[in-house]
Amino acid sequence: QVQLIESGGGLVQAGGSLRLSCTASGRTFSSYAMGWFRQAPGKEREFVATIAWSGGNTRYANSVKGRFTISRDNVKNTVYLQMNRLKPEDTAVYYCAANRMTSTIAREYDYWGQGTQVTVSS
Repeated sequence: QVQLIESGGGLVQAGGSLRLSCTASGRTFSSYAMGWFRQAPGKEREFVATIAWSGGNTRYANSVKGRFTISRDNVKNTVYLQMNRLKPEDTAVYYCAANRMTSTIAREYDYWGQGTQVTVSS
């Protein structure tokens, strides 16, 4: 079992930055690929970024490429999402998730956090 807890969400103006953190329980964190997804009101959950267990392989949604950076610290059992140049359309609940392999597909992830709200004002 892996339990995930996100933090770092909040309200920010367009053009600003936030860094989300997701801390995992359990000693097997380093064996999991991690992903970030988001869900806006009335919309389906969408892929944002994923990172392999080693941190050496990352993928991003086109909508965030060049603005967001995913990283991880396996000593701290934490994955991060640095979000720069935020836009109002980035407003959503952001979730981290754990999976055995990197994937852009939400249903392939085994474990999910409770989510953290990010609101970007114009």
